[in-house]
Amino acid sequence: MLRGIWKVFKTGALVVLALVTVFIVYEVFTFPRVADLQTKNPETTSMIETRLKEAREQGREPRRVQQWVPLARISPNLQRAVLAGEDSNYVAHNGFDYEALQKAWEAGQKEAEREAKAEGEEDTAWLPDLSKFRRGGSTVSQQLAKNLYLSSERTAARKVKEAAITYFLERSLSKCRILEIYLNVIEWGDGVYGAEAAAQTYFRKPAANLTPQEAAFLSAMIPSPLNIFNPQKNLRRVQRRQRVILRGLNSVRLPQC
Repeated sequence: MLRGIWKVFKTGALVVLALVTVFIVYEVFTFPRVADLQTKNPETTSMIETRLKEAREQGREPRRVQQWVPLARISPNLQRAVLAGEDSNYVAHNGFDYEALQKAWEAGQKEAEREAKAEGEEDTAWLPDLSKFRRGGSTVSQQLAKNLYLSSERTAARKVKEAAITYFLERSLSKCRILEIYLNVIEWGDGVYGAEAAAQTYFRKPAANLTPQEAAFLSAMIPSPLNIFNPQKNLRRVQRRQRVILRGLNSVRLPQC
């Protein structure tokens, strides 16, 4: 009887080992070639493809407005505003900085609540939920990893893969290159991707010419440009976050390019 139990256990262990091996091999062969981004701009992203698919499923014509520009043609005002809103310690960390981001967001959140009440908006129930739009305290590098290659599913496996991709992004690319790619691919509205398209859509000017106020406005939209921070739906919320970002603009360091 013991021999039979051992045989079943051994067979089960071998099956598990085989499955784990197959999974590891699959992950290795399908892992993104992050180093290619040193010289090659991504033609699309997981986020963009998801939005295009959603549009088709809803019977709408897919929309994609995007124009790639080098970092030198993106206003330092926007670079600073985005980092002030999303990753104020960007230059110093190695891709992961949860604690600093969470503290900064909590402070900004309290300030936004005070301003909302001062302006007479009694219903501030939406404010505590805004933390999730900080992507769990994700850095710019983590956000880029997710937007480029991963789904929006909140699973442990996806977070592990996100962390691995983030590590290789930081190891393979300069801070300037990571920021350049990020600013060219992130979503800024329905079918609007990247800084140049956002600047032209909202202010009818190149990204190079954005003022601090305009830059902070665009940065304020980033966590949820289609819903929570969509200026067509919630302009006052965008403006409140814009003011918080403007106050932190001068304290942000940009990478040396």
